[in-house]
Amino acid sequence: MSLHCFTVFYTAAAGLSGTLRNLKRECTMTDAHTITRTLAGLAVIALLASTAQAQSNVAATAKFCYAENAGWMNWRDAGSPQTSQGVQLNAASTFLQGFVWAENVGYINLGDGSPANGTAYANPTSGSVVGTPDFGVNIDPSGKLSGYAWGENIGWINFGVATLASNQQARLQSDGKLRGYAWGENIGWINLDSTQQGKYVSFGGSCDIIDFNGNGVFPEDQDVIDFFNVLAGGVCSTGNCQDIDFNNNEVYPEDLDVIDFFTVLAGGPCSTDVP
Repeated sequence: MSLHCFTVFYTAAAGLSGTLRNLKRECTMTDAHTITRTLAGLAVIALLASTAQAQSNVAATAKFCYAENAGWMNWRDAGSPQTSQGVQLNAASTFLQGFVWAENVGYINLGDGSPANGTAYANPTSGSVVGTPDFGVNIDPSGKLSGYAWGENIGWINFGVATLASNQQARLQSDGKLRGYAWGENIGWINLDSTQQGKYVSFGGSCDIIDFNGNGVFPEDQDVIDFFNVLAGGVCSTGNCQDIDFNNNEVYPEDLDVIDFFTVLAGGPCSTDVP
């Protein structure tokens, strides 16, 4: 089956250009049948990923941070089954949700994943309890974190300490790593700033991000179009696309890169990041 047929098919499937008639003209019937079966399988994967219980998208090998007065904190493995209630970065990278587990202080809630405006938690700063009812950790376009998390045994944790120097403020880097510090009134500083392997928190796992063409707009049809164009040896619409080894397992081109692309697009886990 030609990679060009894949490109034509997914362009048509996205509804942006092409038709099934185009597919039949440019591919053999064998190719068309194979691609149709492939799409059906990918559609099922995407549906299952979007309707199943959400999983943390913190990397399995980069899930810990440290607080001097609270010990190690695990951002990934909360819940039963494991990772089902761990921390998630939403698809638009505007907020966090889920729970951090700390052996010494219990669960820390970073937000419920349903900010009132759909984009960012309000985190009111007045009222009987700061941060309620719409509390959680937000991320601005520059990657800077703000807002509050809540620990039943330790109270509020502030992820937007404005008095810190810019290189110490809690932030999400473009490579998916957290850096900086958060402040808990009852436990002191939480260190997100380590760069030592196994002692920092990173999102996205082993797969690349879904903004495949790097235009800052995602999720969008054009990322799907560009993914298959590049896979077929074509041109990226922005000139800034990622490589085709989407899951970074150093095997490409392969079916699993395609499956991982659609699974991550639907909010599921990267295959190379599932323990």
